Amino acid sequence: MKGAVIGCGFFAQNQLQAWRDIDGVEIVAICDLDAERTQQCAAAFGISRTYQDAEKMLADGGFDFVDIATTVGSHRALVESAAAHNVHIVCQKPFAENLEDARAMVNAAHRAGKTLMVHENFRWQSPILAALQVVRLGKIGKPFFGRVSFRSGYDVFSGQPYLAEGERFIIEDLGIHILDISRAFFGDAKHIAATTRRINTRIKGEDVATMLITHKGGATSVVDCSYATRRMPETFPQTLLEIDGSKGTLRLDADYKLIVQTDKEAVIDVSPPVLAWAQKPWHNIQESVLTIQQHFVDCIASGVEPETSGADNLKTLTLVEAAYLSAAQGRTVPVSDL
Repeated sequence: MKGAVIGCGFFAQNQLQAWRDIDGVEIVAICDLDAERTQQCAAAFGISRTYQDAEKMLADGGFDFVDIATTVGSHRALVESAAAHNVHIVCQKPFAENLEDARAMVNAAHRAGKTLMVHENFRWQSPILAALQVVRLGKIGKPFFGRVSFRSGYDVFSGQPYLAEGERFIIEDLGIHILDISRAFFGDAKHIAATTRRINTRIKGEDVATMLITHKGGATSVVDCSYATRRMPETFPQTLLEIDGSKGTLRLDADYKLIVQTDKEAVIDVSPPVLAWAQKPWHNIQESVLTIQQHFVDCIASGVEPETSGADNLKTLTLVEAAYLSAAQGRTVPVSDL
């Protein structure tokens, strides 16, 4: 498979590294509005074709898929153009600025008969996958309560300064991942109630959010996110879990310690590997990038819809919108209202 990447920014470096590690995949073209940055990436990854105009790159073709690693405002136009040029699509999250755009992108890929996957990579982290396997195998019975938590004081703005400029921040940028993890464990949501706070006065959006979700299957989950939590040791970028099931409990604690309690206790080290190009503490996320991109390739090869397809991500994005509506209006929001 041959691919092209649009966007050469901070996070796209992980995607480029991961594509290089996947057998049978070659990135043959790259595009970014910043010509100098494009050339630097091309030199670093041995890519001969460089562009500043994505439409020109898509028109020239010569690849099977495009990886869109840009900010959210450009996604709809790029996804629709990629679908029109008959290539498969990976799109960075957040998938869209609103549900109308997200639905339009899903429809465009469907009409073209092409795979559309959202780069919703947190559920692909190996510690999360290990916990999912425990639950899906029924080892703790049917889950009825859970908490999915990401709390940190890490300065994410130094590497991605644009995050400080948006009117929305933590639910849209981080919470979308944590909500997606909750959906993976407990299924689709029925209602959500949310509160938000802005603790860091140097940013425009919220940096703390707490969400209470009622799931269609009957479970309740608490999803809480914070970039204003000072803790020692710092747990960034770990997602912590607590799940109560009818036959036992599961916890994913700090330092990647998975604890499963039924009639006995098992403590398992689920630390992610540090890939050759990865650096701590980012290695957890970096490994998940490789895993989700391999999933994309495997799904195209087998004709199967990705687990985090555009259509599936609509449900996560709906939860994001419902959470903001709930926080703004101070009420519980039925997800079906959106």
